[in-house]
Amino acid sequence: MALPSDPIMLLSVVNLKLRDFYPSLDALCDDLDADQSALCASLAAVGYEYDAARNQFV
Repeated sequence: MALPSDPIMLLSVVNLKLRDFYPSLDALCDDLDADQSALCASLAAVGYEYDAARNQFV
């Protein structure tokens, strides 16, 4: 599955998948073959960072 390029849509999709399907960001990126650094950078650009304790971007 290709992740959306729009950062706000990306945030929505990633948080939904983290909530419903994956125990961690590492698991999500491994399964979807996504570049974790690029994903985090894209979301950081709009003010969101991954919170491992909550398993979501906040």
